Amino acid sequence: MPQRLAVTGLSQEPRKRFAQELRRLREERKETLQQLAAQLGWDASTFGKLESGRNLGSPDIVEALDHHYGTTPWILILWELALGDERRRGKLYRQPMAHERQSVSLCYFSSSILPGLLQTPGYTRELFAVGGIPSDRLEAEVAFRMARQEILLGDDAPLFRAEWHKQLEHLLHMSEHSNIAIQVLPFSTRLHPLTNTEVFIIHDGDGKAIVWVESGYFGAPFNDTKEVKQYQLRYDQVRDLAYSPSASREFIKQLLEETPQSFST
Repeated sequence: MPQRLAVTGLSQEPRKRFAQELRRLREERKETLQQLAAQLGWDASTFGKLESGRNLGSPDIVEALDHHYGTTPWILILWELALGDERRRGKLYRQPMAHERQSVSLCYFSSSILPGLLQTPGYTRELFAVGGIPSDRLEAEVAFRMARQEILLGDDAPLFRAEWHKQLEHLLHMSEHSNIAIQVLPFSTRLHPLTNTEVFIIHDGDGKAIVWVESGYFGAPFNDTKEVKQYQLRYDQVRDLAYSPSASREFIKQLLEETPQSFST
């Protein structure tokens, strides 16, 4: 049987559909975000994030919206579908993210793409668009990646080391944090133990580690002790070839002064 075509013109992606429905209901009542906030008791920015798909919100706010619009339990149903879909789509990232939250040290190497933990929203958006992420999922995916960066700025933030070829101005700012060490691998280094390989090594407080190896299209975890040691050794060998953190900062500054537009997001 042929697939039934959508007749509403609205997104078939649960999170996007949830956001579209919230906006539609509010606009039908000719309410502004500020008016909605005044009536329900949350900030207008909170509702704005819900309608843009940046956040899904909590059951409390969803039930309040259902009651406000007289749609119970329609909005709650859409929210549950969006939440379930978010969990399914996040399956690929859950394992490394769970380790990230419990880590005391993070080591990342990439020869071309900036680490997700240090990307700006604009860089991530362009990267995902080029990679084929559908437009109705793009902002949600960007927000999902940006949320990961919170672990670098908390009171218990892990130590983070990174080295790669091209930098953004954002990296210079992030390198000012005492728990983040950024090292640049010179273009002159040619072949090395991690050529064409992106490696993310996550250490927990118990002395254990997991390695996440990925390309632009897939990723795979390794937790076998022998494999982890092999990737750690390769990472250390490449780090020894890189500039020191202070020399890397000067290198980044020089690049930004010489070609500022090429580092724009």
